[in-house]
Amino acid sequence: MTDSSYSDYTIKWATLPWEVEQAHALRRRVFCEEQGIFAEDDTDTVDEYARVLVALGNNGGWHQEVVGTVRIHQEALDLWYGSRLAVAAPFRRQGQLGRALIKLAVSSAHALGCTCFMATVQKQNEALFQQLNWQTKDYKTLFGHSHAVMEAELAAYPPCYTPNSGYVLRAPQIAKPTKNWFGENEAANDHTSCEFISGAYVPGALIAQQTINQQAMYQGSVSKRFKGAV
Repeated sequence: MTDSSYSDYTIKWATLPWEVEQAHALRRRVFCEEQGIFAEDDTDTVDEYARVLVALGNNGGWHQEVVGTVRIHQEALDLWYGSRLAVAAPFRRQGQLGRALIKLAVSSAHALGCTCFMATVQKQNEALFQQLNWQTKDYKTLFGHSHAVMEAELAAYPPCYTPNSGYVLRAPQIAKPTKNWFGENEAANDHTSCEFISGAYVPGALIAQQTINQQAMYQGSVSKRFKGAV
């Protein structure tokens, strides 16, 4: 499927076997086939007790496929880690699914008593995490690749107590140029902003701001869009 195939996306903890299976298949495509970090399989002992999170492409309210995933696990009493963040290639240009998975990962752990959330992030993605209120603590080399050891600022991630249902993101809609009275092209309603669909607030959706009141409502909510693979 392509990034224009779905009307919206559900970001949630995986609760069904097919969601977990497709999440692991996506990880193999990204980390084994695309990046070559692992030979054939990226699973390890952490998968035995980690929580799997998924981004699901939806049509008509029905979940169709896993297009993004991440896992979280508890390392100590109040210490949690996130890892294996992956978004399917056709969906990366949206700039919202990776961010949304990170948000739910930290927020759901926060609700479970986490006071420190860490991740070892590939160096090329360090800037993205910094935009999302993460701080770099150290650097290390893993599997022959440079990584940043990073910690989330929990104050930026309010606890989420309903991760099994999660929340829904509207798929980005890019308005087509229209003609004004003078025959000139104008990108009507082509404004980047944010909105609630259901559950928690997540930036990155494209919506129309047609009035001054709407512009005021959404002022200050615009965020930079995530670019590239995670």
